[in-house]
Amino acid sequence: MTDTPATAKPTLTFWQIWNMCFGFLGIQFGFALQNANVSRIFQTLGASMDDIPVLWIAAPLTGLIVQPIVGYLSDRTWTGLGRRRPYFLVGAVLASLALFFMPNSPALWVAAGLLWMLDASINISMEPFRAFVGDQLPVRQRASGYAMQSFFIGVGSVVASMLPWLLEKAGVANTAAEGQVPDTVRYAFYLGGAVLLGAIAWTVLRTREYPPENLQAWDEAPPIPPRDLDRARMRRSALVWLGIGAAFTVLVATQGWARELYILGGLVGGYGVLLLVRTGLQRVGGFAEVMDDLYAMPSTMRQLAVVQFFSWFALFAMWIFTTGAVTQVHFGSTDTTSAAYNEGANWVGVLFAAYNGFAALAAIVIPFMVKRWGLRTSHLINAVLGGVGLLSIAVIRDPKWLLLSMVGVGFAWASILSLPYALLSDCLPAKKMGVYMGIFNFFIVIPQLVAASLLGLLLHLFFGNQPIYALVIGGVSLIVAGLCVLRVREPMVRGVAAVAP
Repeated sequence: MTDTPATAKPTLTFWQIWNMCFGFLGIQFGFALQNANVSRIFQTLGASMDDIPVLWIAAPLTGLIVQPIVGYLSDRTWTGLGRRRPYFLVGAVLASLALFFMPNSPALWVAAGLLWMLDASINISMEPFRAFVGDQLPVRQRASGYAMQSFFIGVGSVVASMLPWLLEKAGVANTAAEGQVPDTVRYAFYLGGAVLLGAIAWTVLRTREYPPENLQAWDEAPPIPPRDLDRARMRRSALVWLGIGAAFTVLVATQGWARELYILGGLVGGYGVLLLVRTGLQRVGGFAEVMDDLYAMPSTMRQLAVVQFFSWFALFAMWIFTTGAVTQVHFGSTDTTSAAYNEGANWVGVLFAAYNGFAALAAIVIPFMVKRWGLRTSHLINAVLGGVGLLSIAVIRDPKWLLLSMVGVGFAWASILSLPYALLSDCLPAKKMGVYMGIFNFFIVIPQLVAASLLGLLLHLFFGNQPIYALVIGGVSLIVAGLCVLRVREPMVRGVAAVAP
């Protein structure tokens, strides 16, 4: 890459895009180990099915806090390592340490704390990677760039999700004493820490970044019009949000509702508090700018927020309840010390590996789908396939046939990780790419917090604590997400560049 501005942002080669996306293999290696095994670790350390959603709250909460901060800071960073790469490296080191320590947690609260550290660290690396594609690629290559990220996400997740199963086949012990994590899981986490650090180091060492002045010269997004802060209107909105949150929290306390619902009250009231604080600030700093950008985000981003909500609600339901559902329904055990339970838990790792493998294949197909049908229709098709896949888990009884369910889930996963970002990045100016990608993460985090608040309660009240029904709810949610994408405005003219070796 050259540091001399040209008339347009240069088109990158296949191998340049490969190198800039390779670090996502490591990020997803750690993320997949977390998704496939953390519920298992929590149950092994004594967590009940009712407690698992609340224990998972640490993961989305860290993203809610970390990603907009990292996005804002990375937009303003320029060092010898560039703009985004310093954050890749710091996040990788911290995430690797969390992976090394988590399977050795002596108590449930330690494991929950390490999940917080792991997810925060992954977010430190992941958010700048999303902005990195927008920085480095012209508009016509962004769908292919995000699809390449999806490919590495799929490949990394296949191996990571299967690791405990593969280690068992290699003779590593898959059961342990009560309260002890099996060796298959411990060794998988050790290897995952090494892979995460190595893959991100590859991207850091094998890529360069354009200086901020080049990005400004090549900016292809329409400018965001100047905004005058209407403090009175923002204050009224703040009081409404604060009042709703406070009233809901009082109802939870006085009516004896499930404690998880405090999360929803806190989210709503907390947003009101933040808006109220913003109205009292006279100077524009980091906090004020993030709040202003959130309050007056581009319309395309608002439309995509609804799509993201239903998509990630479904994904979170799948991640936290598939182990409980498959071990109970398809392997007939809820005893975490039994061979049947641990065989089923390992099979969940295989299923997660399968959907990520199918996602890697889908990532190759998606650019051609976009070229043929456009971004919106392609995402609709993939989301519906994912919804049908989750719904089918409740119907299928032979666990081997669950691999078929994962085909649809894989296409949805690859699409969720690429097409909304391609739609979004086209409307974001270069100087705000990082902060807006961080704010966009709110609409990944909030549905996960809602899922953590509501799913356990819904299962308890209506479904006899049967986790299979969480997957049914998730399937319906994915189909709704696909339908909502039809409301999103798509650029009238868009070239989709293929990348070839």
